[in-house]
Amino acid sequence: MFLPLGDENRPGAIFPIVNWSLIIANIVVFALQIADPRITYKFSMVPHEIVTGQDITEPTPISARGGGLGSTVTIPHQPTPGTVYLTLLTSMFLHGSILHLLGNMWFLWIFGDNLEDALGRMRYLVFYICSGLIADVAHILVSLGEPERYIPTLGASGAISGVLGGYIYLFPKSWVTGILFRIVVTMPAMYALGIWFAYQLVMAWLDQGGGVAYMAHIGGFLGGLLLVNVMGRRPDYAVAYDQYHGVRPGMQSWRRRRPSGY
Repeated sequence: MFLPLGDENRPGAIFPIVNWSLIIANIVVFALQIADPRITYKFSMVPHEIVTGQDITEPTPISARGGGLGSTVTIPHQPTPGTVYLTLLTSMFLHGSILHLLGNMWFLWIFGDNLEDALGRMRYLVFYICSGLIADVAHILVSLGEPERYIPTLGASGAISGVLGGYIYLFPKSWVTGILFRIVVTMPAMYALGIWFAYQLVMAWLDQGGGVAYMAHIGGFLGGLLLVNVMGRRPDYAVAYDQYHGVRPGMQSWRRRRPSGY
């Protein structure tokens, strides 16, 4: 698995206020989850609820994976305020543990600012939410059997996977530094994020997620690739920096085309 440590940032990039706001929102919601654990089960996305439109309001026993014959666990489902379809959005801001939160926010902090710079603030926010919704749908499609359909799903990783998909398209040659097999390496984003995506494919095929929604990651990543083509970059970014650097943004490393004075 490739763990990023940092990437290149364009000289003069806009301040990523939306990206920072998303990070802060996720942290605040996690603090609320700690204060009231019922929030997790009220606002998580449950495939069965989305498919049927019916809210599960009572604790639900399901077959326990790896347990003995007849072994069950009970999921403490809570009533969802309003429509269950709202959980397609609210689940993007919930996390199951502090490590889950920190891992997701780390990826968002490293890669999200570049994408916000390229898309513009409002377009980036719409891109992020739509990527998360696509990831939700991808997960639901592979979770229609039992007990998966009753297991709550939560986390920002689907939307963040969309950010990675948009990043690899717009900035394929941007240098990314990270840890690969315990070795610190620096490589173009097309390889760094390509390794990350290949890992998701392998783990989804092996079905060894241990609670990780790998298909949501795959769906979000592919959704990001599609959305970034549909939505495009902000006009001033495309025009000003194409002219200034003489190449399409992202097709060469910023480091290699940075003018003197930066």
